[in-house]
Amino acid sequence: MKKYSILFALFILPIVAYLFFASGINSFAKLPTITEKIPDISDWKTADGKTVSLNDKITILGFTGSNIIYNEGNFFNLNQKIYNKNKDFKDFQFIMVSPKGSESQVAELVEKLKPLADGKDMSKWIFVFASPEEITNYYGKLNLVGGLDRDFGTANVYIVDKARSLRGRKGKNLKGENEYKEGYNTISAADLHNEMSDDVKVILYEYRAALKKNNNDSRMKRKI
Repeated sequence: MKKYSILFALFILPIVAYLFFASGINSFAKLPTITEKIPDISDWKTADGKTVSLNDKITILGFTGSNIIYNEGNFFNLNQKIYNKNKDFKDFQFIMVSPKGSESQVAELVEKLKPLADGKDMSKWIFVFASPEEITNYYGKLNLVGGLDRDFGTANVYIVDKARSLRGRKGKNLKGENEYKEGYNTISAADLHNEMSDDVKVILYEYRAALKKNNNDSRMKRKI
């Protein structure tokens, strides 16, 4: 019985986990790359003068625009559908790029989000500030179909992997159908709950599987 339990843990559970994370709306075996190696944002600072990086983190990247409080519902949707479900993953962060001069709106938004965050933990919500020109130039380097609005923002948010590649849906899926999705519309709770939630699961599973493989390889080398 013990032998069968071990076999189940080694072979069946990983398959079940893969089917759970890779099934659903996203029918790609792996979340495709939309743009490789987007620029880092380490030159921009938070309201308290800290710098952040996209390197070695799974990042939800957004551009708030200057009319933040008017669009606060978008952030509430993102908080409930994506942030609360994934904030405990160690290398996961939300980085929102805001125009300089909107610091007071960001502070107000954070206070409104706190009661909605599990345990009022807002540590993974990070806002950095840049000039409108810097934001426009940076967004252009993402090589996306969409664009920023006149307030230098967009309702879409983007998944960026640890290698700074922007990920989404591109090319033929497992059903042979063409798909393209570069961002996720925060106005739509359904888009976040279904498509984005599913795609985040897939990319998190990629890293969990890679970490497990590396750990297993290390154990094998030590035995040898």
